[in-house]
Amino acid sequence: MGYYYFDFKDIAKQGIRGLLTSLLSQFCAKSDPCYEILSNLYSENHGGSQQPGNDALTECLKEMLGLPQQPTRYIIVDAIDECPNTSGIPTAREMVLDFLEELISLELPNLRICIMSRPEIDIQTVLEPLTSFSLSLHNEIGQKQDILNYISAFVHSDRRMRRWRLDDRQLVIDTLSAKADGMWVIPTTTCWKDYLLDMQVSMGVLSTGNTPSLFPSCHSSCFK
Repeated sequence: MGYYYFDFKDIAKQGIRGLLTSLLSQFCAKSDPCYEILSNLYSENHGGSQQPGNDALTECLKEMLGLPQQPTRYIIVDAIDECPNTSGIPTAREMVLDFLEELISLELPNLRICIMSRPEIDIQTVLEPLTSFSLSLHNEIGQKQDILNYISAFVHSDRRMRRWRLDDRQLVIDTLSAKADGMWVIPTTTCWKDYLLDMQVSMGVLSTGNTPSLFPSCHSSCFK
């Protein structure tokens, strides 16, 4: 299985290069034939003295996935919406979507792909026609309750927050639960008067695109 998370905190993990190198490393670590394929690519690039391009990395991965008599392989790609979509032609997100579209179009019988993302229009437009199964968790009651339970447990167990008035603690719980929008947020404030500012700047609750995803309050698409 190969897993990749597009990390909003790390530029190197927000594009196609990070995705490709991670998947190649994971698959070759568990398979001698995959290791041989990657080793050949290394030799073709003069023993690592030059870096292969994204096309070469893509072909290398496709060769690994196309090996005969291999067990079913799973690729999980999380938080595609964290790929920037604001600059470049194509943008970083478009390059990732093009790659996934190409991978799915191979129709490899032993490959399963699960992709998770917020339901952003450009991502849905590309992926929805390719899905064999899709599930939207964005408004599911269960995951919202999980977030509420986590925030409540944190607020009531934190040594500093236990000194706050009950009304203040409940306001924290209510505000974070309402603004989280399916995101994982960790209250880190130490002073109530700075709470709303910290909530906006440090945790990104008022701008939920800046916080990491724990619960898939997103549009999940699974492909065969």
